[in-house]
Amino acid sequence: MGTQVRDVGAGAQGGVEGNAVGTRRCDLGGDLYNAGFIDKRRMAEFDALCLDPVPEFTSTRVRSLRHRHNLSQAVLAAVLNTSISTVRQWEIGDKRPSGPSAKLLDLLERKGLDALL
Repeated sequence: MGTQVRDVGAGAQGGVEGNAVGTRRCDLGGDLYNAGFIDKRRMAEFDALCLDPVPEFTSTRVRSLRHRHNLSQAVLAAVLNTSISTVRQWEIGDKRPSGPSAKLLDLLERKGLDALL
């Protein structure tokens, strides 16, 4: 009876249970690689599944992040390659950043403006 890895996709991003599955998957990938059962290419696939989920950005969080870096809505929009209207909608709560915009906001929050320029 061997170890089976199931749910290699969707479950890793869910709530607490999903995070536990993702952690076990990452540990298993490292163990399999160290034991010589998987190659570097397969290990890279495991690593891609182990990325931290991008946090959600509320209107308050977007606004405070922009103020912390002393950016106008226009400059933030240019840095994120989006429109001023979109940034305005994020800040009043009509929309929420998603996809690449959320990832870039996370990068701005963690690493600062220099990481995006």
